[in-house]
Amino acid sequence: MRILITGTSGLLGLNLALQARNAHTVIGVDRCRLSGVPFEVLCADLLEPGAPERILEAARPDWLIHCAALAELEPCEADPGLAARLNAVLPGELAAACRRSGVKMAHISTDAVFDGTQGEAYTEADAPHPLSVYARTKLDGETAVLAADPAALVARVNFFGWSPSGRRSLAEFFFNNLSAGKGVDGFTDVSFCPAFVGDLAELLLAMLSRKLSGLYHAVGAECLTKYEFGLALARRFGLDETLISPASVERSGLTAQRSHNLHLSVHKLSTVLGQALPRFSTGLERFYTQYQQGYPQKIRSYPQA
Repeated sequence: MRILITGTSGLLGLNLALQARNAHTVIGVDRCRLSGVPFEVLCADLLEPGAPERILEAARPDWLIHCAALAELEPCEADPGLAARLNAVLPGELAAACRRSGVKMAHISTDAVFDGTQGEAYTEADAPHPLSVYARTKLDGETAVLAADPAALVARVNFFGWSPSGRRSLAEFFFNNLSAGKGVDGFTDVSFCPAFVGDLAELLLAMLSRKLSGLYHAVGAECLTKYEFGLALARRFGLDETLISPASVERSGLTAQRSHNLHLSVHKLSTVLGQALPRFSTGLERFYTQYQQGYPQKIRSYPQA
């Protein structure tokens, strides 16, 4: 298959492109911030008028996986207009262009669309209640995509891995600070279901291969707090776990409001795929193996313009 991937200078986009190229022809879309990558890259600003149609015409893909977004919560709070343009309007435009061109689209959304007050795992049937600008605009993006193209796939995700900048995932936050001997806070009141980015990449490709459409939760099968996440990483890498202090997100001083419980059920996706989804523990092992093999250095070797 020919796969067009947006946001290929980001954590998910680049890892997905590098993994997908083993079995598919990959074309990335980026604002010329990467060079030397082992796949074709189209330099484009997706916010320019007519950009969705132009990139589809240039790439002629079978599938589009839309990873590009304004994904950091504080910048979204600071510029809600840009957040809405990138996270809500653009996905709808891409979905409409895909429908006209006969391209299968997968749109990447987030677990943050829920407010975290539910006592049990959220299913795809549960009503979202976003708390932040980021979450609201991502939910608007889901709605726009499925309204423009009901055959599109929307995946709510939460993932970790090695990024081109070395600073984009929670795992890198803990690894970088603990490796430098710096103390950090780990939130005991935020639960989530992180997936290793390599596992998520495989899930997305499997979902597209099955021609799935509609909304799915594509997160890890194991729920834990961010404090527990940090402790597990410290232990696997042989770092000092006592540098991680248990803390509350309510006293963190962060601008954007965070949800406390982001436990998402993966029963729907697991049933359709006929397999259990990967757990955090196995993803952490793959993350560690990549470190041993020098993958962080490799992914950071693609120069940033």
